[in-house]
Amino acid sequence: MLKPLKIVSISAEVAPFSKDGGLADVAKSLPKALKRLGHEIIVITPLYGQIIDVKQHNLKLIRENVRIYLNSVDKIQVNFWQGELMENLPIYFIENKKYFSAKKTIYGSAHENARFLTFDVATLKLISFLKFEADIVHCHDWHTGLIPYYLKTDFQYSETLKKTKTVFTIHNLAFQLGYNWWEIPNKDKDYGHSRLPHLNDPKIQTINFAKRAILSADIINTVSEQYREEILTKKFGQDLHRILGNRQDKLYGIINGIDYKTYNPDNDQGLFKNYNYKNIHHKKLNKEYLQKKVSLPVDQKIPIIALTSRVTFQKGINLVLEIIEPLVKLDVQIIIMGDGDKTYIAELKKYNKKYPKKIVWLSFKENQTIETLIYAGSDIFLLPSHHEPCGINQLIAMRYGCIPVVRKVGGLYDTVTNFNPKSNQGTGFNFTSFDKYSLFAAIIRALENFQYENIWRELIVRVMKKSNSWEIPAKKYIALYRKAIKGDCGPMPYSDTVPKENPK
Repeated sequence: MLKPLKIVSISAEVAPFSKDGGLADVAKSLPKALKRLGHEIIVITPLYGQIIDVKQHNLKLIRENVRIYLNSVDKIQVNFWQGELMENLPIYFIENKKYFSAKKTIYGSAHENARFLTFDVATLKLISFLKFEADIVHCHDWHTGLIPYYLKTDFQYSETLKKTKTVFTIHNLAFQLGYNWWEIPNKDKDYGHSRLPHLNDPKIQTINFAKRAILSADIINTVSEQYREEILTKKFGQDLHRILGNRQDKLYGIINGIDYKTYNPDNDQGLFKNYNYKNIHHKKLNKEYLQKKVSLPVDQKIPIIALTSRVTFQKGINLVLEIIEPLVKLDVQIIIMGDGDKTYIAELKKYNKKYPKKIVWLSFKENQTIETLIYAGSDIFLLPSHHEPCGINQLIAMRYGCIPVVRKVGGLYDTVTNFNPKSNQGTGFNFTSFDKYSLFAAIIRALENFQYENIWRELIVRVMKKSNSWEIPAKKYIALYRKAIKGDCGPMPYSDTVPKENPK
């Protein structure tokens, strides 16, 4: 029997404590899935003083005023707090009021690199303080990117971490440091090998956390198999495709899952009427309730197209805006929920006002309690992304029987197969070219099939029965961790040949 692993999962955000995007959901759900497989795991994240309520989450202060030397000059003081992500799965928080309590948002500081450099060092100190002799330190996205670098340099002689291997997960390669990497002049770019500057040195602003992680981690992975292939190309590699190419033998792709306990239409308390694939007629009751709630005309025959995501270029919002006028000429209703680019938001508000019986825009921050109701009440889910490392929203939509229309890119390519009415195969409608004509054509195909009630019902049943839970991805991550420990860089096993673990 394989020995259970000791794992540290590190992320800048972890739901339900802090959340800015899908990273928080992964950082919450993956450790839970790993714990259920019988492994020992702890989670570490910053304590955002104006976001996380220590009393509400029953957090306990376990160590106060810990002095940490970042280098020969800089030192900081931090506090360590402890809570629970689930029973017997501790989550630890690093508190520093200067860097993590000054703002009501997770990101947006003018000192992002300094913030997360201090977090990375404090994280390694916390692991040593806990005497947690980890087999694996799993670092999520750029904010944690200096940890693999430190374990190869300043912390290489740590008694606690001397046998630890690192896995660095790229959630979105567009984000590499606390600034836009493409705005940094070539002469100032970080080549990843120099010693880290002091906090008062302007060069701290150009340190590329993601690049250093790619160069130093024992294993690198990203959040879908297709995105793994894409980031090796100039088009999607965000100027790191060459170093990724040099380490592609250590680069893997594992598609994300979703927490099936959190997202379950059979017992979701946010729905008007619960349902599953055996009684999907109850989904219509949620549609009627949703139409009333967002002040749209109540009509079962009118298809509702929903889009729930960040309102950004990446998510293809520009394409959606380009086809809104021809779309509203059709017999459809459109619900868009999300925050983001102010220019796009202004346009959505304008259309909301112009076509109040056709288009609804909702802020996610102000309406997040009805997110799953939107999936349950809508017929079609739209995500025409320019690039999409994985995408979680389409997985949630499918769980609730909302049929996806997506672009064939990244994780959308891996999770949604094009529906063919002749063979009655497929789980959604996809398109290839990033342009308004291709998007509009895909939507028209979905609307045409919606008219055939029996075909549409079978499609709903199929997507609801499709498994996108964290069980298989979690097993693949364990296989990946064991590769890191052994120094084995062979191919990943397929889903049906993932090594068996010993679940508790």
